[in-house]
Amino acid sequence: MLHFDDIVFGPIFSRRLGSSLGVNVLPSKGKLCNFDCVYCECGWNRDGIAERVFPRLAEVEAALEEKMSRAAADGVPVDSITFSGNGEPTMNPDFPEIIEATLRLRDMYFPAAKVSVLSNATLIGRPAVAEALMKVDNPILKIDASDDALVARMNKPVGTYRLSEVLDNLRRFDGKFILQTMFLKSPDFDTAAPEALRKWQDIVRDLKPRQVMVYTIDRETPDKSLGKYTVEEMAAFVQPLVDEGFDVKISG
Repeated sequence: MLHFDDIVFGPIFSRRLGSSLGVNVLPSKGKLCNFDCVYCECGWNRDGIAERVFPRLAEVEAALEEKMSRAAADGVPVDSITFSGNGEPTMNPDFPEIIEATLRLRDMYFPAAKVSVLSNATLIGRPAVAEALMKVDNPILKIDASDDALVARMNKPVGTYRLSEVLDNLRRFDGKFILQTMFLKSPDFDTAAPEALRKWQDIVRDLKPRQVMVYTIDRETPDKSLGKYTVEEMAAFVQPLVDEGFDVKISG
């Protein structure tokens, strides 16, 4: 399974974001997330018990400046500064302030780079988190499953999760975000089953995100029973939305 020991790593090539400088604002040892997704490249929560010590603002800012200044001096391209790492980045208590520092450093060293945050959208009900996400170029917010039962099987939330509440909070973004969805199947569920797919398409129509990113399994997964979809299959899943004018990107 994949883990990140450094606060800032890369740049690495991302199939969706190009040359991406990764930022991990979660504990460096293990995994800390309020989801326990069956497909997570970091493995199960139980197998990646973290120190539960978050890097704080000063530490993250120093690591970012050191890495970005060196990359700029060496002529290394950076297309995206991407928050992902060992779990859910918005769980860091300094997340809003870290975003402010990142934007300042981006403008200093790589003004053409985009700041991207990959989030499961569970904490966007917190005003400071939502405001921070609205300031970045690419708030990439996850909705994998179209009802609570499917969320429970696929994302396995830690604690209470209600899709209706998350959707209410996403509506406040007024479409100014990127919706990310994983399509996969297992013996227990299929995110592209007709009813699930229809409800997911309706969620997209309701939220009207500026872009939709759909993808499937690309790395080792903790649940070994999962099956991936082809690009052609995913293209068929999203074709009605494309016909309606939605900007949809597909990654196999």
